[in-house]
Amino acid sequence: MAAPSTPPTSNVLWRLRTRSLQRQTLPIVMGILNLTPDSFSDGGQHSGVADAVEAALRMEDAGAGILDIGGESTRPYSSPVAGDEELRRVTPVLERLQNRVSIPISIDTSKAVVAAAAIDLGAEIINDVSGLEGDPDMAATAARTDAGVCVMHCQGTPATMQDAPHYDNITEEICQYLLQRAEACLQAGINRERICLDPGIGFGKTHEHNLTLLRDAKQFTQLGWPILVGHSRKGFVGKILNDREKNRDAGTLGASLALAAAGIDVLRVHNVADTVDALRLFEAAGGLTAGR
Repeated sequence: MAAPSTPPTSNVLWRLRTRSLQRQTLPIVMGILNLTPDSFSDGGQHSGVADAVEAALRMEDAGAGILDIGGESTRPYSSPVAGDEELRRVTPVLERLQNRVSIPISIDTSKAVVAAAAIDLGAEIINDVSGLEGDPDMAATAARTDAGVCVMHCQGTPATMQDAPHYDNITEEICQYLLQRAEACLQAGINRERICLDPGIGFGKTHEHNLTLLRDAKQFTQLGWPILVGHSRKGFVGKILNDREKNRDAGTLGASLALAAAGIDVLRVHNVADTVDALRLFEAAGGLTAGR
C-alpha cells in the first residue's frame, strides 16, 4: 500500500464548504434521504416534498450529523436518470430545507450540474459514488465551490457492478484506488481537508467481498483521510441472517458497532434514531476502548 500524504494535525475531521466537522469519539451518523421511486430500501417513501422535509427534520432531531439527499437510485441494475429529472426531484426539498436544518446537507450525485445546483441551495458536500470520475466536470465543480467531497469506490456502474465482480486482493486494491483518487482530487485543486473516502460496500462486490471490507475496516482508517461507510440494509445483511426478506435494521446495527470499534468516522444509514442510540450505549459499555 502506498504511503498516505501527511494527515492534518488539527481537530478538524472534514472541512466542508462553509463549516467543518470535528473529530469525535463516536462516528458521525449520516442520514439517508432518497427522493427516488426505485431505491432498494426506501424508494418512493419520500416522493412528496412535505414528507421528505419532515423525514429530514426527524433525522436531525434523532441525532444525525449529516443529511445525505439523493435523486437517483444507485441500487444494483438500476438505470441512470437524466440530470433535469434528478434536479426535479431534489431541488424542491433543498429549497424547503434552507434555514430549517442546522446540520450539513450532502448531495448524493455523480452529475456536476446537480452538484452545483445543490450547492447553490446550501449543500455542503458532494457524495459521488463514481469517485468523481463519472462526470469530467465534477472535480472542477468541487474545487470551484469549496465543497467537501466523498470519493467512493465502485467496480463498474450501478447497471453492471454486480455482474461477477472480481478482485485479487480486494482491500489492497480498494485502498490503492482511493489513494489514487484522493491524489487526483488534490491535483484538481480540491483542498486536502475537504476529501473523505468510502470503500463502497455493495458497489461491485459480492457478499463475501463486503464482509472482507468490514473485517478490514481499520486498514482504511490508516490511509490518512476520514472514512465513510455506507452499509445500511444492504444485501449482505440478509445473506448473513439467512433471510433476504427480514428487516435488516438489526443486522445493520451490528455492522455499525463493528465499524465504530474499527474507528470509521462516518456511518451512512437509513435508521438514524436506532443507530445513534446503539452507538451511545456501545460507548457507555466500553465498546470503543479497543478500537479508537
